[in-house]
Amino acid sequence: MKGAPVTQQTHVVRKMGNIMSLFDLHASLPSALQSTVASTAAEWQSGNKLDRLWAKDASLWTNGEGSDNEAIWLGWLDIVERQQADLASFAMLREDIHSAGFTHALLLGMGGSSLCPEVLSLTYGQQPGFPKLHIVDSTDPAQVAAARAAVDLKKTICIVSSKSGSTLEPNILKDYFFSEMTKAVGADQAGKHFIAVTDPGSKMEAVAKADGFRHIFYGDKTIGGRFSALSNFGIVPAAVAGLDVPRFLAQAKLGVDAAHGKEIVANPGALLGIILGDAHNAGMDKLTFFTSKEIFDLGAWLEQLIAESTGKLGKGITPVDRETIGVPAVYGKDRVFAYIRLSTSDNEAQDEAVARLAAAGHPVVEFTINDIYELPGIMYLWEIGVAVAGSVMGINTFNQPDVEAAKIETRKLTDEYAETGKLAEHEPILDYEGIKLYADDSYGLTLKTTASQPTLTEYLKAHLAQIKQHDYFATLAYIQMTDEHEELIQRFRMMVRNKETVATCLGFGPRFLHSTGQDYKGGPNTGVFLQITADHAQDLAIPNAKYTFGVVIAAQAAGDLAVLQQRGRRALRVHLGADVSKGLNQLGIAMVEALA
Repeated sequence: MKGAPVTQQTHVVRKMGNIMSLFDLHASLPSALQSTVASTAAEWQSGNKLDRLWAKDASLWTNGEGSDNEAIWLGWLDIVERQQADLASFAMLREDIHSAGFTHALLLGMGGSSLCPEVLSLTYGQQPGFPKLHIVDSTDPAQVAAARAAVDLKKTICIVSSKSGSTLEPNILKDYFFSEMTKAVGADQAGKHFIAVTDPGSKMEAVAKADGFRHIFYGDKTIGGRFSALSNFGIVPAAVAGLDVPRFLAQAKLGVDAAHGKEIVANPGALLGIILGDAHNAGMDKLTFFTSKEIFDLGAWLEQLIAESTGKLGKGITPVDRETIGVPAVYGKDRVFAYIRLSTSDNEAQDEAVARLAAAGHPVVEFTINDIYELPGIMYLWEIGVAVAGSVMGINTFNQPDVEAAKIETRKLTDEYAETGKLAEHEPILDYEGIKLYADDSYGLTLKTTASQPTLTEYLKAHLAQIKQHDYFATLAYIQMTDEHEELIQRFRMMVRNKETVATCLGFGPRFLHSTGQDYKGGPNTGVFLQITADHAQDLAIPNAKYTFGVVIAAQAAGDLAVLQQRGRRALRVHLGADVSKGLNQLGIAMVEALA
């Protein structure tokens, strides 16, 4: 949006720091928000709040007790410099992987352990002479089987990435792929095809040592998962994939330098956070990302950073990723737009569309980079921005009290299955042409009395009728994450956005449980949820477990729905048959009819 036209009601901030103009933040803000931001920036300046951030002063947030004290979660502030001091370790790893001739790498992880590596894989691609990096962050049996089929295990290195070492998904993925690797290369060689990234003293460290893993790299106990992109959870996969780690970290350091700017209004990270925090407090609590096509996956990483950090205590900035850009009329007044541009991309149409949003009075923040290796600097500035936003919002940016709730419910169900051999069954509120609908008693009654007749279309229509101004609509899909499935859901997602003029979200389970799930449960009760589950045409056994991958994902979906219901969320589950594509097409047709 360079040179974007601006209405008289909109002020433009185009401040440039003295250290690095590379990470200049451009912001177009409505007058009222601009005034509030100027006031908050002045308060931060006079109160030396930026110095307090670098001093790791927990009183900037809530000064929580015990593990909720913010000061113990700020190791990410200086992680870049510490990583630069350890470049020899990454060079050794890079050379080892290159010499071994691995052609593929499987990253087995969830949330903060997998989203940055996914950005690396999809942004930088396969490097010559190094393995292609695949991300396995699902318990859907079809998706796990597809990952297994995509590689030659004899030429594959697996990275088991788990901060705590006790997270369900990485553990069962490790068990499955270690068993498969043992079949492929023998028990004495299997460990040489595995690397662990985990915190010191974790259960995964003990497993890695017992199984003779090729390498063990340690996390930092003072860095939470969503702030770990520039720690070993991001840098080890980068080295395995053959990225230029010194260059990557040097660019991250430029972001660190920019974030140290003394003047708040010229500090891109601090100013971003103040804008987001003030916008949230003024009711603009949906943050929508647009990017150049070469860096499109950055939004998936930003989703977790934003949602887990801000969605709690009934507050929250709800991130919106992969909504196609629309005309100003399809957006409500609760939006902030973030645009991250690659200057060498073909941005003309998107630049014009974003400029129209700014001209219509919508808040827009923008970063421009000139090379994809500048991305880590942007990531660091967003981490600073989110930390500052949490302070402005009056919350603890670094805890995630509602993520554990779904884990507890899932654990109950998998334990029950291990004892009884079956999961609890519920009566559907509607069984229509092979698709079953589920809701709790209260919400089921609401849908039944609102629907004009007992059909899929009418129940969906009744569900959509619950959407109010400033709500958002989220599809939670516990099915294989494929381009085809995403496209089918995106069709009706965009129709909801255009018809209801509300923000829309799409998450594939269980990965979103470690990301946006915190905001959906702990944030404001403004979400209307459509959960999608399905039968499994083929299931997949988990070695040494009494349950399968199919049972695990079913338990995760059930646990997720139970917590949403406990929090009084408007949630409807749609259960498809084993032919997921057919079921999605049926659902899509019914959604079109419901929105007509």
